[in-house]
Amino acid sequence: MRTPLLLALALAAAPALAQTFPTQNIRIVVPYPAGGSADLMARDIANGLNRTYSPPVLVENRPGAGGHLGAEQVAKAAPDGHTLVLGTISHHGAFKMYKTLRYNPGTDLQSVILIAESFNVLMVRDGLPVKSVAELIAMARAQPGKLTYASAGSGSATHMAAELFKYMTKLDILGIPFKGGAPAQIAMLGGQVDVNFETAGTAWPAIKTGKVRALAVTLPARSPSFPDLPAIADAGVPGYAAVPWYTVSGPKGIPAEIVRKLNADINVVLKSPELSKRWETLGVIPLGGTPEDAARRNEVEVQRWSAVIEAAKIQVE
Repeated sequence: MRTPLLLALALAAAPALAQTFPTQNIRIVVPYPAGGSADLMARDIANGLNRTYSPPVLVENRPGAGGHLGAEQVAKAAPDGHTLVLGTISHHGAFKMYKTLRYNPGTDLQSVILIAESFNVLMVRDGLPVKSVAELIAMARAQPGKLTYASAGSGSATHMAAELFKYMTKLDILGIPFKGGAPAQIAMLGGQVDVNFETAGTAWPAIKTGKVRALAVTLPARSPSFPDLPAIADAGVPGYAAVPWYTVSGPKGIPAEIVRKLNADINVVLKSPELSKRWETLGVIPLGGTPEDAARRNEVEVQRWSAVIEAAKIQVE
């Protein structure tokens, strides 16, 4: 038990610790390839922080294992606030599908801030003769196991949106995992897969190529960003909704004062009119809030997606 003197010294040192932070480059690890929504958000946050931080904040892409390779490295880094990860549903909602992870995302990562939420756009390759969710369901039902869907990796938002769709419709569609959203989109544009639940932030460029056809959004209702697209829930799958959320997290044990400083400074970035305008065009809603808000959102989502994983018997070695 701490003596009164030690406690007083610790309390006195905490503000000084925050005032001198950062003392070296902060690294935001994006556990996916460059070009996806998580990567774009991380770079916007880094650019915002770099207006006041010195040394500068760097973004590193470390894809692999459905986002867990980079996240595991962050979880095992020094808990000093200089190594962070752009967390997604893989780390804060769907990790229980993995039986052999070498870390526990639920206990080894510490929430710093909830940065945003978004949605996915259900799309099909242009050569697939379907123009609605109902027609896609009918085709998949008539040809079980024949259609394929691309995902950004096991446990990613695109994977879980597709698996929820399969589970609720009782369809047999083969999943093809890629090492991130960018390569999954390339495969989709190349006609190598039939279906993709593309993240909203990167859906428009794909749609504009004319090589894919958008059918619906994964929000509970229509999105202002895609006003012509129905919600999947209103287009044949009542009750369907998949709303990805994004966090900045770090290794467990970061001093509270450092967490509070990072949280406050990222909140400032998220409230920037410039960022809000840019993310609006990407279909991304900035959130912010306290570290406790982020932790609560993660807890709710873990319960929700764990139930889906168990019911659908989704397992990754």
